[in-house]
Amino acid sequence: MFEDFEARRVQTGEASVFVRHGGEGPPVVLLHGHPRTSATWHRVAPLLVRRGFTVVCPDLRGYGRSTGPAPTADHAGYSKRAVAGDVVEVMRSLGHTRFALAGHDRGGSVALRLALDHPDAVSRVALIDCLPLTEHLSRITAEFATQWWHWFFFAQPDIPERVINADPDSWYRGDPQFMGQENYDEWRAATRNPDVVRAMLEDYRAGLTVDRRHEEDDRAAGARIRCPALILWSLRDDLEELYGNPLRIWRPWAPDVRGHGIDAGHHVAEEAPEPLASSLADFFTGPPGQAAPGPR
Repeated sequence: MFEDFEARRVQTGEASVFVRHGGEGPPVVLLHGHPRTSATWHRVAPLLVRRGFTVVCPDLRGYGRSTGPAPTADHAGYSKRAVAGDVVEVMRSLGHTRFALAGHDRGGSVALRLALDHPDAVSRVALIDCLPLTEHLSRITAEFATQWWHWFFFAQPDIPERVINADPDSWYRGDPQFMGQENYDEWRAATRNPDVVRAMLEDYRAGLTVDRRHEEDDRAAGARIRCPALILWSLRDDLEELYGNPLRIWRPWAPDVRGHGIDAGHHVAEEAPEPLASSLADFFTGPPGQAAPGPR
C-alpha cells in the first residue's frame, strides 16, 4: 500500500499531522472522510501519480495517526477552519504554496473551508459526496433525520464515546476484502483508539456549531469559491436521492461548477478508484479557470 510514497509527521502548532506523499508534478491533496484515514486513497493515489501528479494524503486532525488538541466547549479545535489550516501548513512544509484539492465526505467540508479561507492556495477543488453543512441543515426532512441521525447523536456530550468505545468493531463495520487488508487494518486500529473516536465526534460537534456559524458568515458576506470546482457524487449513496442534482445546490457557492455521478457506494475511492482518479486527473489538468472576485 502506497508503494514509493514517503510518510512523515508535520507539526502545525495545535496538531501533529501524519501524511503520505509521493510522485512528481503538480501537487494534489486528497482529504478523506469519516471514519476513514488517508489509507482510503490507497487505490486512487498511485493512479494520480501515474498521471503525473505529486499526491499528498494526510490524516485529518485527530483521525488515524494524526493528533489534535484537547477538546474545548466551543469545539473550535476541531473546526474545519482549524483542520484546513493544518493542510496549508502540511503543504508548505512539503514546499507547495498552491495546489489542487479533493475532499470526500467530512474531508469535503474541510476542502470547502480551505478554498474559502485560502483562495490563493487552491488552484482547483473537487468536492465528493458532500454539500455545505448549512445546506444540509436548511433542508432537514424526516428522511434526512432518519438516514443521517448519527450527525445529531454524535453531537451529544459524552454518550457517543461511551456507546462507541464499548464495542467499536460492531459500531464501525468494514470488510477487508472490499477495503484492502492494509487499509482495513489501519482503519480498524484507529477506530479502536478512544482518542481517535473522541476527535471524530468533535468533528461532528464542530459541524453543528462553529462550522455552521462560519458558513453562515460566508453567505452573509457573499463569499464564494474562487477557483473551478468539480462536484462528484456516488450514485449508490443517498445524496442525489435526498436532494436531486447536487450541482444545483453548489452553484450559489461557486461561479465555475461542473460535475457528475459515479457508479459506486459511499466509499467511492475504495469501490471505484479508476473512474474517480480519471475524473480528478482530467479536472486537475484542465485549462486554468477564471478566478472569481469577491470577499475572502
